[in-house]
Amino acid sequence: MMIEARGLGKRYGATAAVDELTFTIRPGIVTGFLGPNGAGKTTTMRLILGLDHPSAGSVTVNGRSYAQLSAPMHQVGALLDAGAVHGGRTARNQLLGLAQTNGIGRRRVDEVLGLVGPTRPGSGPRGSRSACGSGSASPPRYSATRES
Repeated sequence: MMIEARGLGKRYGATAAVDELTFTIRPGIVTGFLGPNGAGKTTTMRLILGLDHPSAGSVTVNGRSYAQLSAPMHQVGALLDAGAVHGGRTARNQLLGLAQTNGIGRRRVDEVLGLVGPTRPGSGPRGSRSACGSGSASPPRYSATRES
């Protein structure tokens, strides 16, 4: 079980956002994409999640494209833009919404909040701990978050 990219590439016109990227991410290993703005970190995460299509190569989650997974949030939890969630929601309400729409029990929300730490009531879902929680709403094998 793993996320694998082989010769992954994404071009926007003449610009290569991702160029021949090859990697393997195994469950339980913290893996980070490091680099300056424009290095292709978010584009790579979008390619993993099937939000964009590669210009070259492939990326699979447990041997399948993300779109082919029967319960994708049970495989990969992700939050690419913490600013995209409703600013008036608490971290708990944000996670409950994700859980309820993906067949994940309320107990998992409590587990995740226990892992990432308490958030101040009324503070909304923004911030590192809430972002990590959103990336882990299910008990995924992989969790992807983008820290701004």
